[in-house]
Amino acid sequence: MPNTTAASAQSARPWNPDSWRDCPIRQVPTYPDAAKLAEMEARLRKYPPLVFAGEARRLKAQLALASEGKAFVLQGGDCAESFSDFTANVIRDTFRVLLQMAVVLTFGASLPVVKMGRMAGQFAKPRSSDTETIDGVTLPSYRGDIINGPEFTEASRIPDPGRMEFGYFQSASTLNLLRAFSSGGYADLSEVHRWNLGFVERSPLAGRYKDLAGRIDETLSFMAACGMTSTTTRDLRETDFYISHEALLLPYEQALSRVDSTTGNWYGCSSHFLWIGDRTRQIEGAHVEFLRGLQNPLGIKIGPTQDADDLLKLLDILNPRNEAGRITLISRMGADKIQARLPALVHAVVRSGHKVLWLSDPMHGNTISTVAKLKTRNFDSILQEVRSFFDIHAAEGTWAGGVHVEMTGQDVTECIGGAHRLSEADLSERYETFCDPRLNAEQALELAFLVAEELKSRRVPGTSHALAAQ
Repeated sequence: MPNTTAASAQSARPWNPDSWRDCPIRQVPTYPDAAKLAEMEARLRKYPPLVFAGEARRLKAQLALASEGKAFVLQGGDCAESFSDFTANVIRDTFRVLLQMAVVLTFGASLPVVKMGRMAGQFAKPRSSDTETIDGVTLPSYRGDIINGPEFTEASRIPDPGRMEFGYFQSASTLNLLRAFSSGGYADLSEVHRWNLGFVERSPLAGRYKDLAGRIDETLSFMAACGMTSTTTRDLRETDFYISHEALLLPYEQALSRVDSTTGNWYGCSSHFLWIGDRTRQIEGAHVEFLRGLQNPLGIKIGPTQDADDLLKLLDILNPRNEAGRITLISRMGADKIQARLPALVHAVVRSGHKVLWLSDPMHGNTISTVAKLKTRNFDSILQEVRSFFDIHAAEGTWAGGVHVEMTGQDVTECIGGAHRLSEADLSERYETFCDPRLNAEQALELAFLVAEELKSRRVPGTSHALAAQ
């Protein structure tokens, strides 16, 4: 059973939306004008919520099913959204690829796929250092467009509270378009599958993927013969799509928190799903304190430094009622560390009785630097970490519940490898990220096909594992 020690006592302490301000905090920008910051927080508190409590509860129920092995989760999107790269086409293309990935994963898992985008609010980024030095000049680090600018100038790097308002309105516009795509026919299952057929035809691994694509086609044809088409069946033309981001900038998050009129509980209304990063999961820290009082489903990023005892304390604090769907643990170990670090954490959580959902983030632990000092990720390392994640959960008898990836619908060249074998020499063609490297559209789809094959092979004893063959 979950612990009832000092951590539980902490979770029982009185909470209010301001209580985090009395706790130690990391990854916080230093705003030069406190009055201007307070004015912006007051203004945001008057704005309508971006999401509603009922939507967050619906997502929590779906994540609860995923934690029980009755669904699979796909979470993906930009490392950090940009104010400048904000167009309907960029939003559409990322949403489109996530839909394509979800169709493939649904078939591989033979389960519904819960879709969450790192979208409509993923503006703030933790940094390993508070400052950055270029050619002998030292300036504050870029922390995401909602805080400061990426340009390496003194004026750009000064944290500006006004950026929070711009982030709010861009999030509202993004979410409005995502809702329209989800319910307006763009998510029609048969159309999404046709997009996948185009990908299969141009992939160097076309022969490998055609069988899976053909089986999906046969399934859709059978359903149509039974009278289940997008015209007759709502679930074939519409889909649930949720937004998520790291709850890093607490003044913004508090300003967009609201009391649910039906339950009297507090919800973070900037996003359906909020997560605590690997750098801000301190038990006595401000981020844990703030999020423990919200009723949204929450994620916790766990890296190779995560201690099992501290993890159990976090679960006691953030989920004292041991509610299914409340906590998602997002493993981000690195391909070279996951086998040594993750099994003990999984075992400790199982032994404790905590109800959690496990996701694999195979991106953040596999970042490397090239000779030209560009950050990149190797597609083979990403696959290796996902495979190890599945193996570890199979050995523990737990459900590997989903994947969390940084990706884009654009044809960028930021990660090496994949079916088209991008090399370090190719990175300069379209290296566009201000933060971490992302899978491009084709690499993201390739990952989905390979994970689908892996899921399918694990349902059929004696068949080979797709990821092991890479």
